Amino acid sequence: MIRAIIFDYGNVISRVDNNLFLKRLSASCEKSIAELHSLIYEDSGLPVQYETGLITSDEFYNRISELCLLKMKRPEFIRAFTDIFTPVEETARLIRKLKADYKIALLSNTNEWDFEYEIRKNKSFHLFDSVTLSFMVKEMKPGRKIYLDALGKLNLKPEECVYIDDIREYADAAAAVGIAAIHYISHEQLLKSLEELDVRI
Repeated sequence: MIRAIIFDYGNVISRVDNNLFLKRLSASCEKSIAELHSLIYEDSGLPVQYETGLITSDEFYNRISELCLLKMKRPEFIRAFTDIFTPVEETARLIRKLKADYKIALLSNTNEWDFEYEIRKNKSFHLFDSVTLSFMVKEMKPGRKIYLDALGKLNLKPEECVYIDDIREYADAAAAVGIAAIHYISHEQLLKSLEELDVRI
């Protein structure tokens, strides 16, 4: 029997567009968006280190600034970095409906600034019974530890939970520990998948 629904954040609860961040950086240095994407997301390893809690927010800012030769002060950098989300209203409505009958949890690969400036301010945040974040757990999906952390906080067995993620690899990793997993593609598909698991909506 399903007792909890666990949600990913990015592109499930809120859509994410990292190009907005790169566009703002590009306006503050002499590098193109493509160059910045390659430097930051392909070569540096800094976003992964930050989301795994291996470097602090200040270290992330300082290293990105040095790497990209930025002319951007810390407050402006934080706004550029975190103002990349658009709430998915259908998911917000779904969470409110599910909350009546199920525990609701968050399981996300994220970092300190996105949590402080975006996730905590999301209108659904107060509905979560538990929150598992990669930078706090010190492990990112698809690592097994992060899923076990979510189960432990909920105090539930894997088969009592459903996990929803827009990245198939991460949904498959949840399934590997026994959680019923849904690869999120669209809201309509999500509702159908929940119904197939006998989740009341």
